[in-house]
Amino acid sequence: MAASLVRFVRGGLGRSYNIARTSCLLQQQTRLQSSTTDTQPTVRPKDAVTHNQLAAFGEYVSEMMPKYIQQVQVTCFNELEVMIHPDGVIPVLTFLRDHTNAQFRNMIDLTAVDIPTRQNRFEIVYNLLSLRYNTRIRIKTYTDELTPVDSAVTVHKAANWYEREVWDMYGVFFANHPDLRRILTDYGFEGHPFRKDFPLSGYVEVRYDDEVKRAGPSVIVSSHRFKYRNWCIMNTHNTRRYNPLWFQ
Repeated sequence: MAASLVRFVRGGLGRSYNIARTSCLLQQQTRLQSSTTDTQPTVRPKDAVTHNQLAAFGEYVSEMMPKYIQQVQVTCFNELEVMIHPDGVIPVLTFLRDHTNAQFRNMIDLTAVDIPTRQNRFEIVYNLLSLRYNTRIRIKTYTDELTPVDSAVTVHKAANWYEREVWDMYGVFFANHPDLRRILTDYGFEGHPFRKDFPLSGYVEVRYDDEVKRAGPSVIVSSHRFKYRNWCIMNTHNTRRYNPLWFQ
């Protein structure tokens, strides 16, 4: 009786030990799998059907408005991009908003990119969303420091503050904008901070003056030579020589 009781206890303890050991191994394996999956970047999977649909829609838009659309491409895993002439901002945005097969009625973002090596250094980017078809489209156009771009406020009200931000940061002028003022920088700010040739330290700084007993702007006098962003040196893919005027 005692021997059978001992065997029963030992068998129960052994089974409990095996169950605990198996559970521990499973937890370690799950932890290792989760750690390996967390280090991998999240990438949108390729979808040939969606890619073909976006490409067909881009060709359709290009055929409908050949006067303004210069290039259509599907990039970065099913992202449709349409490059247009600056004169086609209002017609293209209106077409994409009102057409039954498009209905891009939400402007998600409007921004710009400064590429000084180009003749038209500024690239204006419009990101649109169609809730009806759950899809997005990116419209791109171009301009320089002096040529204005038509304001998209008449088509999308959300473009109001976006265009003010682009004007403030890049200096791109939007024609027929209802209230084109600076939106992020302070009153009397000089220059446009997101331009590649804008000085790193800026032109003025706000400091407290002990003589007048108040804070106010003062001109920055930089003693070091390299006070400007050298875009050509930072861009390793560009072999054009730097502009000596940036280091005076």
